[in-house]
Amino acid sequence: MFQGPGSLHEHYGPLLNHFAALPPDELQRRKQAADLSFLNQGITFTVYGREEGTEKIFPYDLLPRIITAAEWERVERGLTQRITALNLFLKDIYNDGRILKDGIVPRELVYSCPQFRRQMCGLEVPRNVYVAVCGTDLIRLENGDFVVLEDNLRVPSGVSYMLTNRRVMKRIFPQLFRNYNVRPIEQYTQLLLGTLRSLAPEGRPEPNIVLLSPGVFNSAYFEHAYLARQMGIELVEGRDLVVHDNICYMRTTSGLRRVDVIYRRVDDDFIDPLAFRPDSILGVAGLFNAYRAGNVTLANAFGTGVADDKALYAFVPSIIKYYLGEDPILHNVKTFLCSIEKERNYVLANLDKLVVKAVGESGGYGMLIGTQASTKEREVFAEKIRANPRNYIAQPTISFSRAPCLIGDALEPRHVDLRPYVLYGDKVTIVPGGLTRVALKRGSLVVNSSQGGGSKDTWVLAEQQREEAPEA
Repeated sequence: MFQGPGSLHEHYGPLLNHFAALPPDELQRRKQAADLSFLNQGITFTVYGREEGTEKIFPYDLLPRIITAAEWERVERGLTQRITALNLFLKDIYNDGRILKDGIVPRELVYSCPQFRRQMCGLEVPRNVYVAVCGTDLIRLENGDFVVLEDNLRVPSGVSYMLTNRRVMKRIFPQLFRNYNVRPIEQYTQLLLGTLRSLAPEGRPEPNIVLLSPGVFNSAYFEHAYLARQMGIELVEGRDLVVHDNICYMRTTSGLRRVDVIYRRVDDDFIDPLAFRPDSILGVAGLFNAYRAGNVTLANAFGTGVADDKALYAFVPSIIKYYLGEDPILHNVKTFLCSIEKERNYVLANLDKLVVKAVGESGGYGMLIGTQASTKEREVFAEKIRANPRNYIAQPTISFSRAPCLIGDALEPRHVDLRPYVLYGDKVTIVPGGLTRVALKRGSLVVNSSQGGGSKDTWVLAEQQREEAPEA
């Protein structure tokens, strides 16, 4: 909100004036109205491993985050560049492997990745689209630049919170929302549906599209149900599908119905017990064979997780340069690979200054924030790194941007990141905004909901602002 002590960013002026004019009891009333709206809609997430219960209301902050048109234009170009290069990378490593032969990306780094699927080698993917849906995490540095913290290319979640945050905000602060010329995001689900439709197998002009969920006990089940309902497609579990003669069908009360496109929210390991984990009860036996035969499309494709491995992340700028001949528009955070001896020694000697992450973990798990960790915790992590260096990367502890949040009846700064959602089909589409995640614990750098984080609405402003109307 501020660019320095007492120096307000111009586009935040009306927002600050509006909130300053509201009595504390009115602010709390609107906060309660927002919480009640989330509760009534069943907007929850699940925290695994907690004894006090799993279902929690997703914490929501009333103050929106505002991004100007010029800032967003750069983010949009950078994300378009990034998803284009990552799709080309996935096509290459599963086919010709040119980037590996040329030594741009170490061959052993790709082949040792648990998400690399040898079954995908030589397989033709519809429209060459491996990643149709992507959620890329961005943070803003002290100089104002957005940088990429990580890519989420397998089953990125959180978009339902982005959409419901906006709906609640428009209802709680209708006049404020109208005064700002905020670009819409409500079209996301129809854009997603159009992207999925564009990936249908040849000869299926009216494809039957379903959303495959692990079921009601999954942490993001609310989102699965919400997106299926908004797109007007069936929400299914593995037991609802069957494969016969390499064609996938959905069980219905009127018999079997062919399925053409599956928007899957189930990880590779669990999606087909014949091809991957034989003990999985979440998937569909024979689904990979149907996919390989070209009779059904999955978004995202199998094996995309290799490109969001946190160790591969360090090579994305080189990947962009290799395939597109361009410098990255959005830069990476400096990353040390523990699989490289020199970098590993540096990490072990500087654990008190670095953030160390397990390459395959998400949700804030498997992570050490050295500046906040005890000596004992750092020693334990050092042993983990020595035992399995390939599994860890490290990054500097970054002082990333904070935004004002309503804590009690006062505004306090909290660290935030941003996850825009990118769709890749016939073209690249990015709705203007994303999920701003907030580290609600004072001093925390971890924004994940599983670690006590929350979210806020993200307003991307149009080029021309409306004339300011009197505040209600």
